[in-house]
Amino acid sequence: MNAQAVKIASKTSQDEVLHYMRERGERARAAARHIARADTGTKNAALFALAQLLVDDRRAILAANAEDLRAGRAARLDAAMLDRLELNDSRIETMAEGVRQVAALPDPIGEMTDMKMRPSGIQVGRMRVPLGVVGIIYESRPNVTAEAAILCLKSGNAAILRGGSEAINSNQAIARCIQRALRDAGLPEDAVQILTITDRRAVGAMVTMPEYIDVVIPRGGKGLVAAVSNGARVPVIKHLDGICHVYIDADADVEKAIAVCVNAKTQRYGTCNTMETLLVDAPIAERVLPRLAQIYREAGVELRACERTRRILADAKPATEADWAEEYLAPILSVKIVDGVDAAMTHIARYGSAHTDAIVTENYTRARRFLREVDSASVMVNASTRFADGYEYGLGAEIGISTDKFHARGPVGLEGLTSQKWVVLGDGNVR
Repeated sequence: MNAQAVKIASKTSQDEVLHYMRERGERARAAARHIARADTGTKNAALFALAQLLVDDRRAILAANAEDLRAGRAARLDAAMLDRLELNDSRIETMAEGVRQVAALPDPIGEMTDMKMRPSGIQVGRMRVPLGVVGIIYESRPNVTAEAAILCLKSGNAAILRGGSEAINSNQAIARCIQRALRDAGLPEDAVQILTITDRRAVGAMVTMPEYIDVVIPRGGKGLVAAVSNGARVPVIKHLDGICHVYIDADADVEKAIAVCVNAKTQRYGTCNTMETLLVDAPIAERVLPRLAQIYREAGVELRACERTRRILADAKPATEADWAEEYLAPILSVKIVDGVDAAMTHIARYGSAHTDAIVTENYTRARRFLREVDSASVMVNASTRFADGYEYGLGAEIGISTDKFHARGPVGLEGLTSQKWVVLGDGNVR
């Protein structure tokens, strides 16, 4: 951090926090007008510059991240949070590739659709426009700093980013790359502001400033999201839990089922699209559960199972009612045998979080029913829940995953950061 950042971060009075946030808000609102009218070439130039800077400055970024990891271990952060906090060469390259992908995507701003000629002679349609100023509040993951910045930039929005104190050094290292890329492209540096203040009152101020901020997106644990949602006076795009299910249907291909279920749980434990509950149709349980249990056992995954499952897997721990509604973010999996797709969907409706749910089946009719009737942001057939991700969906990156039904749902990419206004084209028409 520079000297000014240290000075600001050390302030404790409520008035100073509010002054700091209002100043940031005013600067963001002014920058939003500039970035909204920036042409696609200029925005892409900033993005390509940022992708290269992330790669070129990886040593500085990794050094800053190492400081955060040391502090995190000293503070006894849990394994899932440390995993989200950690950067390495591969994750930095993935970050840079996400920037390049967003640069390659079509610019949504100014796109006019649904133009129709009316009997009066006017043409009526809609134009895609930026939201304005987007506030992002997040924990742990420093890659969110880059992802949020590039998506807001490409969609013509200004952004105010508030990361967690546990990632302050990593976020500031990435911020320096962002500021340089904006400057080199001739765009206002205030278009993306990364707060140097980690005081929680900054969050309270951010979510109660509708005169400066148009929407807030919290990314983090349930406590953070709930606190932001409960105190907000601006719209919030959010999800609280990632209680994701995979249902193995009686007509599933066993090899596909094993591949999907192993990946959905073990590829990464600390993510919101990791499977937390496995549902198995009774007729296939004897064929698939022992093989899965062996693989999970070797991976160190603890199984918590219903009584019917424990008759097959005697070493599984008994599941409690609370397990079905738990987002573990850890090598723990709840397992339940159900009687058919209707029972599976009933369980998902009761305990799920409307994030991501999958069915493994070769039965087309059941697959179609599952897709139509499961009310989640992402619903999958014969695929791992780990694909519920903006990068995998071709969005380049995501600013978050929304389980709400308005304004955006699922991974929020460029289109989710825009709105539409009606446009009318006439030739002197009067009513």
